Amino acid sequence: MFKVHIRPHWEISVKGETPLDTADLLGLLLSIQDTGSIAQAAKAVGLSYRYAWGLLRAAEALFGEQLLQTGRGRGTALTPLAQKLVWADRRIAARLSPTLHSLASELEAELGRAYLDKMRTLRMDASHGFAVAALIGCIDRDVLPVDLRYRTSTEAVAALARRECDLAGFHIPVGRFAAPTASWYLRWLDPGQHCLVHVAGREQGLITARGNPLGLAGLADLARPEVRFVNRQAGSGTRMLCEMMLAAEGPPPESVNGFNSAEFTHSAVAAYIASGMADAGIGMRAAAAQFKLDFIPLVREQYYFAVRCDALEEPHMRQLIELMRAPAYHGLVAALPGYDATRTGQVQALADAFALSSTKGGGSGAPSA
Repeated sequence: MFKVHIRPHWEISVKGETPLDTADLLGLLLSIQDTGSIAQAAKAVGLSYRYAWGLLRAAEALFGEQLLQTGRGRGTALTPLAQKLVWADRRIAARLSPTLHSLASELEAELGRAYLDKMRTLRMDASHGFAVAALIGCIDRDVLPVDLRYRTSTEAVAALARRECDLAGFHIPVGRFAAPTASWYLRWLDPGQHCLVHVAGREQGLITARGNPLGLAGLADLARPEVRFVNRQAGSGTRMLCEMMLAAEGPPPESVNGFNSAEFTHSAVAAYIASGMADAGIGMRAAAAQFKLDFIPLVREQYYFAVRCDALEEPHMRQLIELMRAPAYHGLVAALPGYDATRTGQVQALADAFALSSTKGGGSGAPSA
């Protein structure tokens, strides 16, 4: 099976001048940030010392500002401008990675079909999450071909209902918000046709800047005028959860500065905060840990794959579930901050998971997506 990697790549230019390719520059700046030395940084990223200096001078000429600052006994550090460049790249990667991973997966599937004469592929539509990414990393696609598309939870379960995918990844909060959230997804999931595979338990909460400089304690603080909030996109399970929590506890969404913003992953929310462009957002503990940010827990939730009951005995589906039950994958999930692998790989009926009566529970009372 072919493996495709698609990475963000960007250039900076001033009208009439040759664009500056940022790939080598950003790698060099990150290494300088880690080592405090231009010579060590250049060696670490595989550049000659002479080329590294030339690259830095060209960038400083383009911006008209220095990218490095030095001090006796303190080594070399990045200037605020250089730090902005580094964080811009991290935000781009966090924002685009699910889309690029999905495109890479589609291309792999197309190449695989051409090469392997239409070998059966498992189609997975899933809300982006660290446990899903870890699972994909465990799969030998020569043995178990998987075509992954990262989508919102709502898009994923709707695609399953239309038979456009074999597994739909989505998440349900534990506790008082479970019933209305389940009611929303039951517009597409049928207890008579679909069941659930547990992927992981995980923790959602308020992500704040490192050290929590504004002293945020909970959702009520989002109404403070100095707090800049970054939200997830409409249709995402986390945006839905945020709306329900604000409706239950306040403050009203219109009082939250930045409520109508939209980032597409937990990592993108965390990167936005870490770069200083926002003060808080709703996301996973694992995303906060990824960027060394503070985290205030708000709710536990369960991430599931919804599947058709009649697909459970298909060879590739059995193989995937066996992989999810393996100690190696459980170890990867349990190692993620805020994650729990206790029920990973277990299959459960929709009626049992959502405590349904004999009638389907969709319709009134479901939150707006």
